[in-house]
Amino acid sequence: MAPARSVTLRFLAAPTDAGYSGNVSAGRVLEWIDKAGYAAAVGWGGTYCVTAYVGNVRFTKPVGVGHLVEATASLVHTGRSSMHILVSVSSGDPRDGALQPATECLMVFVAIDADRRSVAVPVWEPLDDRDRERQASAVRRIALRAKIETAMAAQTYSDAGTAPNVTLRFLAAPTDVNWGGNVHGGIVMRWIDEAAHILATQWTKSADNVAVFVGGVRFYRPLHIGHLVEVEARLLHTGARSMHVSVHVRSGDPATGVLEQTTHCLIVFVARDEEGHAKAVPGWQPSSPEDVALNDHAVELIGLRSQIPRT
Repeated sequence: MAPARSVTLRFLAAPTDAGYSGNVSAGRVLEWIDKAGYAAAVGWGGTYCVTAYVGNVRFTKPVGVGHLVEATASLVHTGRSSMHILVSVSSGDPRDGALQPATECLMVFVAIDADRRSVAVPVWEPLDDRDRERQASAVRRIALRAKIETAMAAQTYSDAGTAPNVTLRFLAAPTDVNWGGNVHGGIVMRWIDEAAHILATQWTKSADNVAVFVGGVRFYRPLHIGHLVEVEARLLHTGARSMHVSVHVRSGDPATGVLEQTTHCLIVFVARDEEGHAKAVPGWQPSSPEDVALNDHAVELIGLRSQIPRT
């Protein structure tokens, strides 16, 4: 039997999924995205897979507690060992079953064997014009993704920076484990959302801040259960109503205290008024040379993101 070309997960959003806004947190939605993408990748590749990249997650509508949620992951392109998967999340009142789009993103998974070496996956071929359009969009993103990764990797983050920042430190727990025995990517993305939310809350002096975009999520190495985890969020740039936050996740053996970079991404938050509309945020002015460089970097990423084609 041929492997499934898409996977759909359906479930109800629980009260434990809620964030500070009362709706489901962005971090929890990112977990769902990762689970749906993983199910599609493993189903197609026939072996264990790891999340390599998550790009251009735009949150267009909040997911309410008690909503019926549908997360659909569809193959749109394959490389030798990589699978490019489009994941869309919709939600709505289960009493009428009318679901509205909440977010969409493109993920890249890599199939690996027991020795963590990449292995070949079946070639995915488009069947119709819609498949061909999606594949063409995924292929166009490869070069742009490389530019974004290069721009992010070239930046320096040190104690010389004076930008507001927050650092969380904790141990990765057994409850964070995935099917391969490591911490799964969705959990890491939830930590990213939590650290960035704390920073946004401290900056705006209000807890009603929500993530509207997550991008450039690059996974460099596995994060093991029992590792010491450090999640550092740093403000890079403020717009009239937005806060652009860079988040680094590092991990390592707590016995040595040596931490290596696990994940890096950019997340954008907005503050909301009592009606739920975006409101003005305090402006941040870079002062040190490092601050200026990182502020310029955030502006550069805004320009690169504007080139990303819709899938």
